[in-house]
Amino acid sequence: MKKILVVEDEENISKLISDTLTLGGYTVEKAFDGEEAVRKLQSNKFDLTILDIMLPKLDGFEIMKKIDDKNMPIIFLSAKNDVATIVKGLSEGGQDYMVKPFEPLELLARVELRIGEKTKKVYEYKDIKVNIEERVVYKGSEKISLAPKEYDLFLLLIENIGVALSRDTILDTVWGINTDIETRTVDYHIQQLRKKLDLKNEINTVNKVGYRIEKI
Repeated sequence: MKKILVVEDEENISKLISDTLTLGGYTVEKAFDGEEAVRKLQSNKFDLTILDIMLPKLDGFEIMKKIDDKNMPIIFLSAKNDVATIVKGLSEGGQDYMVKPFEPLELLARVELRIGEKTKKVYEYKDIKVNIEERVVYKGSEKISLAPKEYDLFLLLIENIGVALSRDTILDTVWGINTDIETRTVDYHIQQLRKKLDLKNEINTVNKVGYRIEKI
C-alpha cells in the first residue's frame, strides 16, 4: 500500500485530506509543522507528500530544501494563489500545485496521477493499450495516431477511471496551470478521442463538471 505524508497545520483540513486518501486506499501519516515534517521525511520512506506552504517553524519551501528523496512527488496544497508562488513551487521541485479551497476527489485524482507515473508502464482498457514509456496507444494490433495533447488527455482519463474530472483540472494537468486555453479545447480533444478510439459510449460528459471514462 502506498504511503503519503500530509503536511498541513490546520487540523480540520489535515483530517479532510487524510480521510480522502484513506478512502482511496492509501496509508497516511501527518505532520503539523515544518520541523515535524522534516523529521518524518528523513526517517521514513514516502511515495508522495502533500505539502502546505505556510507552516509553523519551517515553511514548505524550506522543507523542500531538506528532502533527500528527489524522486518523491510533491503536491503543494496552499491558500497562496499568486502566480509567483505557484511558479516557485513548481520550479523548486513540486510536481503539482493546488489552491485551497479544493475538491477532495480532484486531489485524489492528482495523487493517483503522480504516483501512477512512477509505478505503471502499461495501461489497458477494453482492447486499448497505452505504453507510457513509448507514449504509444494501440487499439488491438493497430497503432493509433494521437496528437501529443490527445495522448496526455487520454492518459489522464485512463489513470482516473470512474473519476469525474473537471475541465479546469484537465486544463491544469494537460495544458498547464494558469493556461489561457479555453475549455472548449478540452471538448474538441474529447471528441477526437471518442472518434479515434471508438469510445463514444465510454468517455461520458458529466453535466456542469467535465468528463469521465467509465469503469468496465
